[in-house]
Amino acid sequence: MLGAILGIGSLLLSGCSSASPSQPTQMPSMALADMPDYVQSAAASVQEAYQFAITNPHALETVPCYCGCGKMGHKNNLDCYVTSTAGNGKITFDNHAAYCGVCSDITHDVMRLQQAEITPTKIRAYIDAQYSAYGPPTDTALPVE
Repeated sequence: MLGAILGIGSLLLSGCSSASPSQPTQMPSMALADMPDYVQSAAASVQEAYQFAITNPHALETVPCYCGCGKMGHKNNLDCYVTSTAGNGKITFDNHAAYCGVCSDITHDVMRLQQAEITPTKIRAYIDAQYSAYGPPTDTALPVE
C-alpha cells in the first residue's frame, strides 16, 4: 500500500517538472465560437494560426513579421493576432492576420518548427532567412535561451 502511494506521488511530481525552461507551458485554448466573426469565417489555416497565437503567445513574441505591419505599430508576429491581453485574461484581437497570408504563413512555419523541437533562436533565424525578401521586419526582440 505504501509503495503504491509513493509511486503515485512520484508520478505526480514528475508530471509537474516535465516542462523545460525553453518550452514554456501553453496557455489555455479558446473555442472557435469565442473568437471574433472574422476568425470564425476565415479559412481553416487562419483559424489554426489564431488558435496557435493565443495558445502559444511566447512562440510568436520573438518572431518578426515581414508583411510591412511594423508601420501599423506591430512589434512581432503575435501583434498580427492579438492587440492586448487584460489582467483577467480577456483578449483583444487584431484582425490583421485574418487577411494577410504572410502573417499566417510565418505562424504556420513557427508551428511546424516548434513541433519539431527547433529552438526559438533557430526558428527566428529560419523566419528571417525565409521572409526577409518580403520587406522590412517588425522591430522584434531576439529570443533569449
